[in-house]
Amino acid sequence: MKLEITSPDEQIFSGDVELVQLPGSDGLFEILHNHAPMIAALGPGRAKVQDADGKVQFFDIRGGVCEVKNNLILVLAN
Repeated sequence: MKLEITSPDEQIFSGDVELVQLPGSDGLFEILHNHAPMIAALGPGRAKVQDADGKVQFFDIRGGVCEVKNNLILVLAN
């Protein structure tokens, strides 16, 4: 899967990932390979990203939106 996390000022992350956990407006949710297409509102919290090598990174976000389609995850973060 490909993940792109972008803020209004810069691109925060771009790369291949195995797992993404995001703070949805109603709670945490995870995205894995071949996830169904969706658009979700994000709330404040930490995004957890596990890359293709198994390394885990965390990114603090204040909200935004997420789109998942064809193993591409786009996160527009505040």
